[in-house]
Formats: sequence, C-alpha cells, structure tokens
Amino acid sequence: MPASTPSPAPPAPTSPAEPDAEGTTDSAQTTSEAPDDTRSTTAASPAAQDPTGEVAGETPGVPRGRGAGGRLARLRAWRERYPRAARAVWWATTVLSVVLVYLALLLPVPLTGFEPRMLLRLPGEAVVIAAVLTALPRRPRVVVAALGGAGLAALTVVNLLDMGFGSYLGRGFNLVLDWELLDDARSYLADSLGGTTTALLTAGVLVLVVALFAGMAAAMVRIGTVLGRDAQQSTRATLVAGTVWITCSVLTVQLAGQPLTVHRAAGALNAQTDRVRDTLRDEAAFGKEARADRFGNTPAAQLLPDLRGKDVVFTFIESYGRSAIEDPVMAPGVDRTLASSTAALEKAGYRAKSGWLTSATYGGSSWLGHSTTLSGLWIDNQQRYRTVMASDHLSLTKAFRKTGAWDTVGVMPGVQKGWPEQKYYGLDKVYNAFQLGYQGPKFSWSTMPDQYALEAYQRLVHGKQRDKPLMSEIILTSSHQPWAPIPKMVGWDQLGDGSVFGPIEKAGRRAGDVIADTTASREEYGKSIQYSVTALTQWLERYGTDDTVLVFLGDHQPISRVSSTHASRDVPVSIVAKDPKVLDRIAGWGWTDGLRPAHGAPVWKMSAFRDRFLLAYGSTPHPSGG
Repeated sequence: MPASTPSPAPPAPTSPAEPDAEGTTDSAQTTSEAPDDTRSTTAASPAAQDPTGEVAGETPGVPRGRGAGGRLARLRAWRERYPRAARAVWWATTVLSVVLVYLALLLPVPLTGFEPRMLLRLPGEAVVIAAVLTALPRRPRVVVAALGGAGLAALTVVNLLDMGFGSYLGRGFNLVLDWELLDDARSYLADSLGGTTTALLTAGVLVLVVALFAGMAAAMVRIGTVLGRDAQQSTRATLVAGTVWITCSVLTVQLAGQPLTVHRAAGALNAQTDRVRDTLRDEAAFGKEARADRFGNTPAAQLLPDLRGKDVVFTFIESYGRSAIEDPVMAPGVDRTLASSTAALEKAGYRAKSGWLTSATYGGSSWLGHSTTLSGLWIDNQQRYRTVMASDHLSLTKAFRKTGAWDTVGVMPGVQKGWPEQKYYGLDKVYNAFQLGYQGPKFSWSTMPDQYALEAYQRLVHGKQRDKPLMSEIILTSSHQPWAPIPKMVGWDQLGDGSVFGPIEKAGRRAGDVIADTTASREEYGKSIQYSVTALTQWLERYGTDDTVLVFLGDHQPISRVSSTHASRDVPVSIVAKDPKVLDRIAGWGWTDGLRPAHGAPVWKMSAFRDRFLLAYGSTPHPSGG
C-alpha cells in the first residue's frame, strides 16, 4: 500500500460474494483478506519472479488469492491505487445501466417516423422498480434484480420484433404464431444479400441478444446496489419521483408536444398477453367459420356456368398495392404504364374493369392474400391459414376443378420446395421454380423474371392443344422486395432458357444499395410494378384469344417504408376479356373502365371476392356446415 492512502472511490458493483453496502461481510471476504504469510506458501518459482522479488504479471502489494474472493481483493486494491479511474468507471457503469434500463422501458416506439423527442418520457415502471429494489435486503435484491433484468431483456426482444413487424407487415408480433416467420425472414435476406452476409448478420443478432440479457441483468443489479447504499435517501427519492409521475399523469403534463409520463413496458406486456389470449380464442371460432360455406354443397353443374368454354387466368402481382397508383413518387410511372397498357389491350380487342380490394395482409406474407381471395375467408394470420389449408372449404380455383369442365394448373416461380397447398387449391398440376426451365440468374428474391415465367406458362401449358379449357393460377414475383435488381423487357422471341437476362441482372442495382434507402426503395418499387404489369399485359396481347379471361390483382401493399405508415391495405384488381358478356356480368359492381381503378371506385374486403365472382358468373349457393 502507498504511504498516503487517497480518499476511497465509490464502490464497485457488488455481487453475492462481496460485502454489501450496509457492511455485511461474507466468508469470501474473510478468505480474500487472509494474512500475507498464508499467501507466501504459494510463491512462484524463481523463473516467474523479477529481480525485485515480485511475481511476474502481478501488482506489488495486491493479494494473489484465487476465486471470487481473490478477485474482489485485487479490485479493492486497484480502487485504492487508482481512485480517479475507479470513480470514473463507477459513474460510467452506473449511468450506462440507468440509460439501458430507461430505454428498454420506453419501448416499443415506431421505426418509421421515429423522433428523438419520443424518448423524453418518464416511465412509471422505473418508479416501481426503484421502490422494489430499495425495499429488499441485499441478497434478495441481487436475485430479484438479476431475474428482473432478464425479464426486461426478454420483453425488449419482443418489443423490437413488434417494432419490426409493425414497420414491415403493418401489425404487431404474435408470440404464438410468428416465430416461424423469422426463418422466412432469414431466407429472404439470404436471397437478397447472399448466404455469407446473412450468416454473419444472424450470428451478430444472436450475440447481441445474449449480450442484451447479460447486460440488462447486470444493469439492474448495479441499479439495485446503488439504491441499497442509502435506503432512506433512495426511499425519499422514489417517493418524490412517484408523486411527480402521478401528478404529471393526472394533469396530462406534456413535454415537446407529448405526454411526459408513460407506462410502455406494462402496456407492451398487456398487449402481448391480450394478443396471445385472442389468438387462442380465434382458433376455435375460425374453425367453426371455415366449416360453413355458402357454396359448399353446390352441385358441379351449378358452378360458374357463365364462364364455360373460357380460359380463365388468375394472376397475383407481388406487392401491387394502392400506393403504386396513388403515391406521388411511384404513381406517375405506374399510371403511365396502366394507361398505355389499357390502350394496347383495347387495340387488341380487350376491355377491362378495375376496383379495389382490402388485403388481409400488409407488407409481406403474400400467401395470406392469395388464400383470402380464393377462399372467401378472412385469413390474416398463419393459424387461420393452416386451418383453411386443412379444410374442405371450397376455394375459387377448386370450384373450376369441381365442375369437371376445366383443367387446372398453377405456375409458382416463388415455390422452391414441396407445396401441399396444391390439394386445397384444386390444381391438377403445379410448376414450381425448378420446373419452368429457367437457366438465367435470380433477381434477388425472385427466382426468374415475370416475362420468362409467362413465356414458360405459354410454352408448357397455355399454348398446347387441350380437350378442355384451362383455369390457371399464376404468381408473379419480380415486384418482390427489395426491388433490386429489376428485370427489363426483352423480345419475346429472345427469351430462350433465360440466359439473356444475365447482363441485365449484372447491370442492375444491388439489393444492399436499395434495401436501406427509403427513396431508392420507393423509386425501384414503382419500376418493378411497371415491369410486372407490362409483362402480363404484353403476354395477353401476344397470346390471348377470344376466350381468354384475365383476372389480376395485388396480394398486398409494399412495406410501410415504401407505402408510408398511414397507407391503406387496398390493392387494385382488374378483369380483362374480349367477350363483352364477361364484363357485362360485373356491370353492377361499379368498377372503373380500364386497368386503373378510380380513387372513389368501390372497395371490398378481399374475402368478399370469391362469393361475388361465383354469383356474377351464374353459381347457385347451396350452403354447407351450418
């Protein structure tokens, strides 16, 4: 020890093996402060000593005890030797602990439209935490603080997921249903950014989660230790803070235009609890709803009699939402494409009518939009989707197959594994990403350009002689996020096996340059919709016949970063045909002529489309299931 001892620095964080602030001494302390002659029995060999006689790598005068006691003794010696550094470390760790817990208690906040002033709040949970930790004795306080910190870390992870889901899918994270979507997100990143980058990001996220749990537990223990140093003073401060919080809450005091007092952590916990409870209740209620079907017992002869002899094509365009048509950034280009495509189709003898459908999903989970449209049921979560896929509820596509008057086929370039949903949709044959003959490059998530998928459909299915007309379901994927690189139209006779797209893919923008840039994402999204609509309408001009009926729509709006946080869930839907009788059947719907629905055109829930379509084309309801 130095001859003159400086004033002691504030104590380092305590642990169960360290004396508490009130002076309690543990056995570990007694061990660590054993007489020096005891330590001499473990002296190092001469090779491990320097000429002064001290053991190499140790500080003179610092005990060499092993275990927690030895470490605490060395820490005390370091604090006494370097008081200013010890004081700085003490304050830094205390402030960081308070900031970490404070920020966690203010979650969730919106990712889109976030402003720093949203953090100028007084969380009521902080007062409760301070009161509990102040009231407890030392050892229970450490245990409660550590467990509370781990619980707060778990809530923080859920809140961060909630924020991400709100930003991308327009809804909160569901603890029961949404864990499996995290694997879909990882697959999306792998397709967009590459496997190596995704693996590094995944590893980084896992490390951060582990660090969050450890850091939050340590932060709560640190705060508890500080509060326990002077229980009377801490109690008075807690009472003052509680009084201030209640007063400001009752008087609705505001700071920077927002309420000063909040209880977000408690609100988030309640919201998750309510969401889990509602999910469990919904499972039974929706199962009953799915068993009831307005057309469940309709005989085959009474289904779709007014479309007999027509080739009917249902096409979903990925992320084709209302924002593409009405947002000031995307709309000018998309509207020009819709206008020119309408004119080109009219020149080829086609007419179109268009309206709006409100999608069951937003920003992603396209299969929910597909199933809602074709089942006539509102399918807005994975549990409902699984229930319907396992049911006998009549899908619109299966209605065509039930008649026996159509061959049914699906073209699914986004499907890269087994697809058991084929049975529910009543498709005789499904062509996935590996069965369309494509040999060109992927365009980020999309396995092939829409133009190629449509040409493959023509070559493999639509262009062949058949005994029956054809009902087809086609999913176009080129407008899937991150909208980079985007394909370009090439001559239809030049498509070949798709290799022609190699230079186009190389010359396109990289996903990493677009995915985090809101302005670029919006611009490229609009271009991708223009491409998909152009490819589809050119296919119809080139290969459609007098008996072709095309129904195409979006499955959902793009993510809120592109469509904006206040965007609707509406998507455009159009029916195109040469035979005027086809459009006459829907004249009462009030839809707009052409491919661009008017702003005030009728808006239906997407789940209403199946029944309206079946009724419009002559189907007779015969309910089943009660």
